[in-house]
Amino acid sequence: MKPINEQTILITGATDGIGKLTALKLAKQNAHVLVHGRNTEKINKIVEELKTNSDNQKIEGLTADLSSFDEVRKLADEVNGKFSEIDVLINNAGVGFADARYSKDGYDLRFAVNYLAPFLFTQLLLPSLKNAAPSRVVNVSSAGQYPVDFNDIMLEKKFDGVRAYRQSKLALIMFTIDMAEKLKEENITVNCLHPGTFLNTNMVRIAGITPMGEPETGADAEVFLAASHVLEGVTGKYFNVKTEAKADPQAYDKQARKRLWDISLELTNLK
Repeated sequence: MKPINEQTILITGATDGIGKLTALKLAKQNAHVLVHGRNTEKINKIVEELKTNSDNQKIEGLTADLSSFDEVRKLADEVNGKFSEIDVLINNAGVGFADARYSKDGYDLRFAVNYLAPFLFTQLLLPSLKNAAPSRVVNVSSAGQYPVDFNDIMLEKKFDGVRAYRQSKLALIMFTIDMAEKLKEENITVNCLHPGTFLNTNMVRIAGITPMGEPETGADAEVFLAASHVLEGVTGKYFNVKTEAKADPQAYDKQARKRLWDISLELTNLK
């Protein structure tokens, strides 16, 4: 890959927690950092804060609600229009156990934001990722995983927020493996990671869980997957923080992944 000070790196969900720290760490290395959030006023404030704290003026903000596929598409159009090359996409944005039940499109919010949004967004950004190749996609998953229930993906029969969250995170790992395979000839690597268990973030605190670690752990891991030369050519892997690990067995079931991929294409109306 190019030197990091020549790279353009996009981070979703970068207004607080792990995403914001990841943006700061990369900005301090003089990368061109694109930070995404849902609120324009908050994004503008974060951009100025990051510029000041990193002494790097190459920071720009992007606004979109990832619970809406229309907004995901508009965001992708904006990025592809403004930036011919995206060297690294970090799909960091996520919602937790205690967030609202449904997305703007009527799907389980966790499945929509944690999985379907990056599924759609990554594929819509392929023109810019291909132009920058060798490039990388980093998906932020979790060690908390639960097999996808293909008979009740949105858990309408019996909803449980924790299970919904864990299912969405396993779906993201399954997508990582498939996308890595599809892009191996394009010189684009796709990997995912568990950033750390119950780190001190808004998501954990809102869920009423006592934090067990600091978000710097997750940010260091995201930067490692995004920028480390050690991972050149490594693709389709799941990492527990910085160590390659095994995901739930369903992640390695080709038939399950194919079924999930087909359903996801239909749900996102991606041709």
